Amino acid sequence: MGEVPNILVPTLSQKLTLPEFEKRYGGEKPYYEFWRGEALQKAMPNWIHGLLQRILMDLLTRAGYKSAAEVQLKIDPDLQLIPDVIATRDRIEESYPSRALEVVIEVLSDSDPMSKTLAKCRAYHRWGFAQIYVVDPDARTLFRWEANRLMEVEAFAGMRSQEIWEMLDRQLE
Repeated sequence: MGEVPNILVPTLSQKLTLPEFEKRYGGEKPYYEFWRGEALQKAMPNWIHGLLQRILMDLLTRAGYKSAAEVQLKIDPDLQLIPDVIATRDRIEESYPSRALEVVIEVLSDSDPMSKTLAKCRAYHRWGFAQIYVVDPDARTLFRWEANRLMEVEAFAGMRSQEIWEMLDRQLE
């Protein structure tokens, strides 16, 4: 088995408590995520990334979901992630979700290592998210987490994934 990347196993000297993390990084942008005692900064989003977040939220709204971007998940005190988009058909009861919702989406950025994206997908699955998607804007590909791996798919929340790219093209005209 290969060496585990440092982003997943911080050294003791790097460990922060959750209150220390929130005090130091709570208001910083781009956002930081809490990874088992370590503060990891999210990639700075570009135009395409931001457009895709809005497009995904528009499509989810059309499918009957309530969605939001960049909301911190407070499901696990050791791993507080900020996915690009979350969505639910249930009533929104808390400022920060403390349980899994129906949909979670990560939009890949150039500086996102795949090991981090896969670790996030594993966490979302472990927490009970029903639909876990990863959007690759460069390859214009949509993946869904199934059977502990990313599988390319053609549908998104009951809609054709091609709608994502058609909407993006209209925005870029």
